[in-house]
Amino acid sequence: MIRQAALRASVALALVLSVPMTTPVSAAPNGVSGAYLAGRAASLNSNYAEAARYFARALMRDRANPALMESAAIAFLALGDQKSAYPIALKLAKDFPTNQIAGLVLAADILGPDGDPEAEVPGVGPVGDKLVAGWRALEQGQADAAFGIFNEMIEDPRTRAFGIYHKGMALAQVGDFEGALAMLTEDGSVAASLSGRAIIATAQVLAQLDRADEARSLIEARIGRDAPRGAALLDQIDAGTLSFDVVPTPQAGYAEAFFTVAVALNGQASDNFTLLYARVAQTLAPDHIDAILLTASLLENLEQYDLANKAYDQVPRNSPAFLTAEIGRANVLRRAEKPDAAIEVLTQLVETHGSVARVHSALADAHRRMENFSEAAAAYDMAIEISEAQGEQDWVLYYARGIANERIGAWDAAEADLRLALELNPGQPMVLNYLGYSFVELGENMDEALDMIEQAVAARPDNGYITDSLGWVLYRMGDFDEAVPYMERAVALEPLDPIINDHLGDVYYAVGRKREAEFQWKRALSFDPEVEEAERIRRKLEVGLDAVLIEEGAEPTHVARD
Repeated sequence: MIRQAALRASVALALVLSVPMTTPVSAAPNGVSGAYLAGRAASLNSNYAEAARYFARALMRDRANPALMESAAIAFLALGDQKSAYPIALKLAKDFPTNQIAGLVLAADILGPDGDPEAEVPGVGPVGDKLVAGWRALEQGQADAAFGIFNEMIEDPRTRAFGIYHKGMALAQVGDFEGALAMLTEDGSVAASLSGRAIIATAQVLAQLDRADEARSLIEARIGRDAPRGAALLDQIDAGTLSFDVVPTPQAGYAEAFFTVAVALNGQASDNFTLLYARVAQTLAPDHIDAILLTASLLENLEQYDLANKAYDQVPRNSPAFLTAEIGRANVLRRAEKPDAAIEVLTQLVETHGSVARVHSALADAHRRMENFSEAAAAYDMAIEISEAQGEQDWVLYYARGIANERIGAWDAAEADLRLALELNPGQPMVLNYLGYSFVELGENMDEALDMIEQAVAARPDNGYITDSLGWVLYRMGDFDEAVPYMERAVALEPLDPIINDHLGDVYYAVGRKREAEFQWKRALSFDPEVEEAERIRRKLEVGLDAVLIEEGAEPTHVARD
């Protein structure tokens, strides 16, 4: 894993360093600077539609400015608007032949279905250039040359995984399935680390070799029979209709080249830069579902929710990936502060994919975030029932349902869920903290609560909320002096949290540091706590903590200390 991460990082770095830098446009007459600055501001916020509009306006007044041309080309390419990007890139490449942004746009045109198969392909980056050259040679009937290029990549540790994957695809494409299988399983399936598509390709190759049982086992182990994509592949295997179609033509190979570069860049380079490669893959293969999903995910990360929503909407309803796309779309709507729309999407998905546990868990998560805890608990019930969740990875379902049950007052059910989550994943710090803190709030099992929270702190020492729990259980047990350093550290880790600041105020009051307690309570009020919490804090500022505890029927701190 470390070696693979280093490989991806080095490739990403090489790609990023190959991007040319142009000189920013300076102030100019006729409104160019105003449009440029507006476009620049939009670009910094990844608002590609606004950026494209302003840069295009600036270009109308300063057509030869390289910074404007590159910025406009980037914006249009990020939007997936190849038609608008092309004339700008053509002019940019004429003046600056090595500009990589222009190269990406022009390559998408040349390598597309209407491109010239004899035309020279501009540079698109060190790795992309080699991959494109390999597929170009195969398209021109020069198989030996193509495999030679891929072999060179395999010999270089930095590009080995790319070479293995693409040579495997090329071998399968020309009908050498034995060779393809050997290549795709080289190095213990290094190729699969670049893309899950290698798993599907390997299963398809096995099917062509009449090794259906192995193909079935691979899909069940690596994708799962309950996943829509896995189920569709298994149905094809059973029907004897599974063919090789991951990369069926050299044209598809070009798209795969840009897609695998985007996958390698994802998480290593900026999302803005990675998006450009994903968009080129989409331009070359509009039905490349994985490129669509990657594009949507990147746009979501960039907080371009409308564009992400449109990308997810490109996945056809009959695609095995439709479910994934709809869950992604619901998440985008939630992040765009449209929670009701997100719930509606997931509710409709339950009607069409009600037998899939993941759909119910996604709906449950959405209800939980909206604090619809009764609906969340019911949806988690369905997810657990359908999946027969008993594996280590299923702890999160019981943890989430435990939270929902606790919030609706079903404590016995909540405790059972949280304890089962710990059985499935012993020592899980989030579960230990939640269960331990719940015990503290209920005033029961205090010794067990302390032990649980201490384990959680040991596992996550830099988590302010867990550290707060340890300080709070010590406070509730009357160990006020011991609670102080933990509460102070919790506030240092989460300085803007009203509850943690309020807790520190209580602890300060308990050890006689009443002026500091008042300061912390006032800080807590400034961070907009819940209405009931705010009222309680104001009452403490008026009469002190001990008086409030007496009003609530609890022991004052001086009694607890004694």
